[in-house]
Amino acid sequence: MARELELDLVEVADKANPPVCRIMDYGKYKYEAAQRAKESRKKSTNVVVKEMKYRPKIGAGDFDTKTKKVEHFLSEGHKVKVTIMFRGREMQHPELGRKILDHVAEAVADQGRVEVYPRLDGRNMTMVLGPDKKAQAAAEKRRQAEAEESAPTSEVVGSTPDTATAEPVVTEAVVTEAVATDTVDTEAVAADTVVTDSVVSEATGD
Repeated sequence: MARELELDLVEVADKANPPVCRIMDYGKYKYEAAQRAKESRKKSTNVVVKEMKYRPKIGAGDFDTKTKKVEHFLSEGHKVKVTIMFRGREMQHPELGRKILDHVAEAVADQGRVEVYPRLDGRNMTMVLGPDKKAQAAAEKRRQAEAEESAPTSEVVGSTPDTATAEPVVTEAVVTEAVATDTVDTEAVAADTVVTDSVVSEATGD
């Protein structure tokens, strides 16, 4: 029958009793199966676990820099393992490490949440953070609302330079008029001088 239809007889369930076969175009079947597998790979997301290491006596600047990187990793959809490294007598004060981990979790609350709570692992204390889609969406809405609220203010501020630019033009015109007036006064003085010289000459002639 398959030959008459110019198709293939394909066994699709070899473990069934009796085995199940289908008459189909095997080439087309393989192509469609490859396309489905390709789409499945596109939809699947590879979750990578990043790691960020802190020290119990870390400075404020280093803490901010490392925490911003943690927040960036979470925004990209990665999980982050936060590790506090203890040395020497620092092991006697695990509360310092726990305090830092709590601060990290609080700082990245808009991007992620705690999946594995702090625990001691040898000389280290670790915590695992995972991306939180709901928190990220809420943070994005807040940023958009703040941008919309600040937009009218930007327009008003933007109009100020035009007014400020117009004022020097008016002032410059006034200065120009003042200079012109000074020129007229100078010409009048020059005319008076000529007349005076003529009168002196005539008097000398007499």
